[in-house]
Amino acid sequence: MDDQKDDLSNDKTTNFHFYSDKLPFCSDSDEDSANGVHFRTNLSFNDASSNYQKTPRIFDRFDNSSSSEDEGDISSSSSYQRRLDYMLQFLDRKLSISSPSDQPLPEFVAAGGGTGIFKLPARAPVHPNRPPSLEIRPHPVRETQVGRFLRNILCVNDDDNGPQLWAGTECGVRVWDLNIDDMYGSQAEDGELEEEGTVRYWESAQVESATMCIVGDGGSRALWTGHKDGRIRCWKMKDFFGSFRNGFQEVLAWQAHHGPVLSIAVSSYGDIWSGSEGGAIKIWPWEAVEKSLSLTIGERNMAALLIERSYIDPRSQVTLNGAAYSNIFTSDVKYMLSDNSAAKVWSAGFQSFALWDACTRELLKVFNIDGQTENTTLDAFMEDEMRTKSLSVSKEKAHNSFNFFQRSRNAILGAADAVRRAAVKGSFGEDNRRTEALVSTVDGMIWTGCANGLLVQWDGNGNRLRDFQHHSFAVQCFCTIGERIWVGYISGAVQVLDLNGNLLGEWAAHGSPVIDLAIGGGYVFTLANHGGIRGWNITSPGPLDNIFRTELAGKEFLYTKLENLKILAGTWNVAQGRATSDSLISWLGSAATDVDIVVVGLQEVEMGAGFLAMSAAKETMGFEGSSVGQWWLDMIGKTLDEGFTFSRVGSRQLAGLLISVWVRNNIRGHVGDVDVAAVPCGLGRAIGNKGAVGLRMRVYGRVMCFVNCHFAAHLEAVNRRNADFDHVYRTMVFSRPSNLLNAASAGVSSAIQMLRVTNAMGINPVEGMPELSEADMVVFLGDFNYRLGGISYDEARDFVSQRCFDWLKEKDQLRVEMEAGNVFQGMREGYIAFPPSYKFEKHQPGLAGYDSGEKKRIPAWCDRILYRDNRSALASTCSLDCPVVSSIVQYEACMDVTDSDHKPVRCILSVEIARVDELVRRQVFGEIIRSNEKIKLFREELSKVPETIVSTNNIILQNQDPSILRITNKSKMNRALFEMCCEGLATIKEDGQASNHCPRGGFGFPQWLQVNPAAGIIEPDHIAEISIRREEYHTLEEFVDGVSRNCWCEDARDKEVMLLVKVRGSCTTEAKRHRIRLRYSITGKITHKNPNSDNSSPFQSNLLHRSDFQKLSGSCDVADHLRNLHSP
Repeated sequence: MDDQKDDLSNDKTTNFHFYSDKLPFCSDSDEDSANGVHFRTNLSFNDASSNYQKTPRIFDRFDNSSSSEDEGDISSSSSYQRRLDYMLQFLDRKLSISSPSDQPLPEFVAAGGGTGIFKLPARAPVHPNRPPSLEIRPHPVRETQVGRFLRNILCVNDDDNGPQLWAGTECGVRVWDLNIDDMYGSQAEDGELEEEGTVRYWESAQVESATMCIVGDGGSRALWTGHKDGRIRCWKMKDFFGSFRNGFQEVLAWQAHHGPVLSIAVSSYGDIWSGSEGGAIKIWPWEAVEKSLSLTIGERNMAALLIERSYIDPRSQVTLNGAAYSNIFTSDVKYMLSDNSAAKVWSAGFQSFALWDACTRELLKVFNIDGQTENTTLDAFMEDEMRTKSLSVSKEKAHNSFNFFQRSRNAILGAADAVRRAAVKGSFGEDNRRTEALVSTVDGMIWTGCANGLLVQWDGNGNRLRDFQHHSFAVQCFCTIGERIWVGYISGAVQVLDLNGNLLGEWAAHGSPVIDLAIGGGYVFTLANHGGIRGWNITSPGPLDNIFRTELAGKEFLYTKLENLKILAGTWNVAQGRATSDSLISWLGSAATDVDIVVVGLQEVEMGAGFLAMSAAKETMGFEGSSVGQWWLDMIGKTLDEGFTFSRVGSRQLAGLLISVWVRNNIRGHVGDVDVAAVPCGLGRAIGNKGAVGLRMRVYGRVMCFVNCHFAAHLEAVNRRNADFDHVYRTMVFSRPSNLLNAASAGVSSAIQMLRVTNAMGINPVEGMPELSEADMVVFLGDFNYRLGGISYDEARDFVSQRCFDWLKEKDQLRVEMEAGNVFQGMREGYIAFPPSYKFEKHQPGLAGYDSGEKKRIPAWCDRILYRDNRSALASTCSLDCPVVSSIVQYEACMDVTDSDHKPVRCILSVEIARVDELVRRQVFGEIIRSNEKIKLFREELSKVPETIVSTNNIILQNQDPSILRITNKSKMNRALFEMCCEGLATIKEDGQASNHCPRGGFGFPQWLQVNPAAGIIEPDHIAEISIRREEYHTLEEFVDGVSRNCWCEDARDKEVMLLVKVRGSCTTEAKRHRIRLRYSITGKITHKNPNSDNSSPFQSNLLHRSDFQKLSGSCDVADHLRNLHSP
């Protein structure tokens, strides 16, 4: 629940930027969403030759969709009209021109509010304790997301069209165009978008199963998604102009696994690695993928069959020097990571890792979470099995027998392993250390995050180096940009670290777990478990944060939208009876004609020892409700014309207590995230004859809680009633209604389930603040059972008959306790102008119906309705600083209803809500970027990339001797970050010219080429040396159904590879590029040695030299000198 729980007080001042001392769970609301800085990727090139044609993308050969530039204005006339309306509203509030049509009643305010657990939640236009963020997708209403929850996100950069943000959903994929127009000013066309405030997006046609994982490659403009049904789908990056519309289809899909595709990665050689349950790993060679993608749309079935049968099963190579690694067969492959710097692939389960060679696809090492290598001797069973498989001629026989014995062995080993863990370490302790996320950094290190919040640094060879503990909650995701590591936690917190593990900043990014991170367009995007996406500037925490915070706060009136609604709250102790239709109409129906939300709280729906015992037993098993409770819900729904006028959004029953909420249909889309709670206060705080039930929901982005209570009875039990309230207020913890649970939205991590168990136990380990204290509005209603003290029955009857309620209120125990600050601290109650609602003889009308029996219970206002909103003072006006302001326009008892010994009481509240218009706010943010000179200067400085030069732009490989490519960082102050990839591969024709360069996936190096390191950091005024060499044999091996067919053929043709060196600054998405032509000669026909070259270097013979190289001052000069360079 997004209830903006963040503490807005001043934080400690340190050398770092910390945005909160304590990171709360729920810190999410619309008014918190500021914006970050947007940067377009602007790449400069050093081409190997002026006539080099850019490598075609893999989709260019069969996709010729027309496109045209059609850029509209960022700000539409309708958005400017909205701004004008908000400004007029702002002026009306400031000048007090507007006044409510209904005059509010006087209110009594209890003492003790504003401090401790009764402190009002702080609200502000821009959150002061975290960087301003850009709301890509504001927190959606959960109920509208069933079957459509977002599971993961990925940002892919396209040199032509800029970055795109992709999200995997439960029914396909969704994509956002991260250009300036869409980010800062886009709005949906009529019928195009269902989610208010969301940046314009496009959605694929629905697929059969949920997206489990996603990986992308901007170089080939392709994305790959793994799905729950075991299929892998390929998507083309979109051109956001022309005829492009929603409902786009995947380019290719095939059945990869029998179980779900849990993880996927693209290796540095372009192969696609996928992992599934039971340790299943499959490799899909790039050659087969490329061939399948080259087929036409009509040949898709053939393409799917081709790639399905091309997979490689690396488990056939599980032996290494006589050792076997059994864990690789028993653990689900939850995560896969391509270490492009070292040309390796990591696969991981919760408790173990496997390290693979990306080129040879051989298993290098298996080790556990402690870094201990697993090295067990092959047993005879496994030896026989592998020998049988390798010698088998029949493909089907080998394949089937292997799977049968493997599955049997996996089941035995898995069960034994679980028993061992439980016996030796304890299941909870082991589970608490499991791996939840992996990431590789530019310095060649691997970082893993654990369920206990531990961060572990590994080197590229799988050696555990250091541990860091900056947060106590489970790590959920990583991402890295330059020299910074971003970490997302299950608590909703985000941390920023440097490459040495030092904490640079932390803040509460969302009110629910951060389940994924992505980087692109100058932002780090965080995906929350509820589906909201926020963008944070890549420099945060940094100097831009304060500039944006000040500017946005000063323009609050431009994007503040006010909403008005009325809430009808009714409470009734029905004394185990049933009401007539006329009674319900008198109580609710007559008052609901002009309200938007109806809240009903009932007490004593059912009682009796047997029922209470059964109810307690059902609660322990997770069941609630009864047939009598359902009867009441049906009758009230009929009274409110449920289905046509109102819709019931949620309910909760605890023994005789029942609460339910109905919402008018015209605002149903703005109400959601309904959670419920129950707190027994009866015998041993376990029986529900006394206690409370609650319902929490978001209305226009603001959190409202309604609590129906039944406290201890009897005149003298004042302290018990006070204690009941305190217990309810402190321990009420909300969770989803049992009938609305959607496991798919929660299944992103096993750690989330642990978090929910913790909350269900009544533990709030973040700040120790009750959940009720974090709501924008809280309404307490029910039979509080406070009586009139110090007065006799006859005196009370006389004052009631004379309607002298003011004197009677001085005897009211609740009013006395509220004045003393002992109960309902800081809450408000409307002026009481109705007779005491208790106790009456059933079916006796009028005031003569008060109890006249033997006990002669003194009349009392037992049934009450109280509330609090965001106001700290009576004169507070509605704004983003005080977003919910309420007043009572009606407070009365229905004296004509005689179905119970209590009279039903109702209260109508007029509520004003301030919320953010996200579209207008993004437009305002874009205007700030364009107009603020400090921001302009900072962006220019950020876009600077350290000047670098490369030692050559042409390399020839003729033997196995490596060639050394040197990259020099000419900057005296700044580090340069580089990465190398293969932009294309071509075959040299007979005339010495290269054919068209075929693009490669991932980093895309061909199997015969080794580049080490392929990424790294160059210190100021230093040189990085990259070894480039070829493998001894250049061969191709064909696999069919995971089995090598021994079809080896040596490729003796000369090759040309176009290498790309991307150089970035330490914290920027912009890059400069150097292109290097590399030729691999087998025939020896393309060697051209410069006679003027110096032969002092042992690698000089492998380089195409330039006599004027030393005169070149930088990469731009290199490009100028290569304008007339042609292929040899």
